[in-house]
Amino acid sequence: MTYKHNLIGAAGFASILLAGSAFADVCDTPSKLGDLGSFPGEVITMQGSMLGTDQEMLEATVSCFEKATGATVQYSGSRDFAALVVADLRSNNAPNIAIFPQPGLAADMAKEGHLVPLGDDMADWMIDNYGAGSSWVDLGTYADANGKEDFYGFAYKMDLKSLVWYSPEQFEDNGYEVPATMEELIELSDQMVEDGNTPWCIGIESGNATGWTATDWMEDIMLRTASPAKYDQWVSNELPFNSPEVINAMNIFGQFSRNDDYVAGGASSVATTSFGDAPKGLFTTPPSCMMHRQASFISGFFPNKGQEVADGEADAFYFPPFASEDLGNPVLGAGTLYTMTKDSPATRAFFNFLKEASAHEAWMQQGVLLTAHKGANLDAYATPLLRKQGEILVNATTFRFDASDLMPGAIGAGAFWSEMTAFANGQDAKTTADNIQAAWDAIK
Repeated sequence: MTYKHNLIGAAGFASILLAGSAFADVCDTPSKLGDLGSFPGEVITMQGSMLGTDQEMLEATVSCFEKATGATVQYSGSRDFAALVVADLRSNNAPNIAIFPQPGLAADMAKEGHLVPLGDDMADWMIDNYGAGSSWVDLGTYADANGKEDFYGFAYKMDLKSLVWYSPEQFEDNGYEVPATMEELIELSDQMVEDGNTPWCIGIESGNATGWTATDWMEDIMLRTASPAKYDQWVSNELPFNSPEVINAMNIFGQFSRNDDYVAGGASSVATTSFGDAPKGLFTTPPSCMMHRQASFISGFFPNKGQEVADGEADAFYFPPFASEDLGNPVLGAGTLYTMTKDSPATRAFFNFLKEASAHEAWMQQGVLLTAHKGANLDAYATPLLRKQGEILVNATTFRFDASDLMPGAIGAGAFWSEMTAFANGQDAKTTADNIQAAWDAIK
């Protein structure tokens, strides 16, 4: 996990966790589990970073595979997963399955020859059966030591970032409707100002990680103003940071964040307001803002730790695309990639299990898990909000991983964060972009 994800993980997900014990049998799902074969007594080892409730939910879901096949899955979770799995792989002590939250690390292990290709059939299946399937295949496709590309990473359990949080009651009282396009979102923001309301709460302060929420805004806007190919080029710096496309996205973020009329506390408050405190303005009396753009985890930072969602006081809608750009329905997020690190027939059967709709529904009903699996029954989601987020993923035309997490650490968790903070404090977009590009040039 990146520093950013560790920072938000424990508190942020607490609000949307549901006890697996609330369900008599998570394996009793709407979709019938197919024949996966019989492997009595065989053991599949699995390593990942999931701990606590996430681990419990994983193990409850995996039990469905165990019951169906007779195999045993032994999961080992650790906060030090990245270091441990690299050491195990390099010492020929690999588990059967490694669950990577970082595509870059998975790519490194593939290049060193430590991952087993899942095959073209698996990639073709994902293209046909996942929303934005080609995007997910691209995310899990890496080159080996000889430069030959294969599909290695099966995406299972996604995180969604492209959300705008709001109060349905406040929207209804003021006659506001959820916007379907970015143009409508900007018009709605202007209408709120005209009505004497403040549209946005924005905060990017986060200790040593200050600025990361601004990078998320940038990434979402890039996906709505530039093609997926341009986004990928930006991530790898084939498209320089000071290119017109990037500066344009930064300036659009500035239209929201550097507008005193748009932001609770004025534009000068953005860099000093904690990202976790920012959404609390939705719940003051009267509310200090009407909307807050942030990922699904943020409900854990609401005053009542997300109970507001269950009570109907808060909801979220999709951060919409520009109608004028014709770029479909892009989604920004993250996800875990299941990779085969030691082959066996039982391990192959487990990856076939991940293709089953019921393997997704078993976790969906427990909470937290989001999936792009188009065959999974949406009614299996534990809450209406999770269902709504699942619909966004299924209907996405493009999915892209958080760019700052894919960039070199000196950029993604360094210059990008710090320079976006400077931008929030008034530095112009060109200078900001030039400074980030200079930092990138320095490490080439």
